Amino acid sequence: MTDASLRELTCARWAEFNPGLDTSPMEVVAQIKRVVALLELAVEPIYASADVTVAEVELMVPLRYAVEPVTAARLAELLGMTRAGVSKALGKLERRSFIERVPTAEDRRSASITLTDAGKSIVDEVFPRELAAHGRLFDALGAKRGRVLDALDVLAESMEDGVSSQ
Repeated sequence: MTDASLRELTCARWAEFNPGLDTSPMEVVAQIKRVVALLELAVEPIYASADVTVAEVELMVPLRYAVEPVTAARLAELLGMTRAGVSKALGKLERRSFIERVPTAEDRRSASITLTDAGKSIVDEVFPRELAAHGRLFDALGAKRGRVLDALDVLAESMEDGVSSQ
């Protein structure tokens, strides 16, 4: 069964048993989940043999060529993650010697995070392969790429507006 038919069947069933429920958000959410699943599927072979996870590399990439000191709070803000989640992941990376945390002089509760040589090496090895895998997924877009990016911008801005108005 394709995603579209599953989505249509689910919407139809909900409409049948709960006719007052607006299931239209499911159309967008299901497509987003489908895209995310395909992105993850594309990099699965890369990370199967790597010493890091996709999420860990996502944290390390902004650190690779950072010009200014980066804190856990700033990473959380940049990546749209919770501070607790970032802190937990950084702890795992620190234990494996991929990052170092140095308390800042201004606020001893905050720390500057930098990649170690091992962290740089793993990012330099894995991230280009991830980009190439994702790039292959988008090759067929061709001239439609700009329209897709514009539509994604519209979606993200609309969602940001929705979150900020809550």
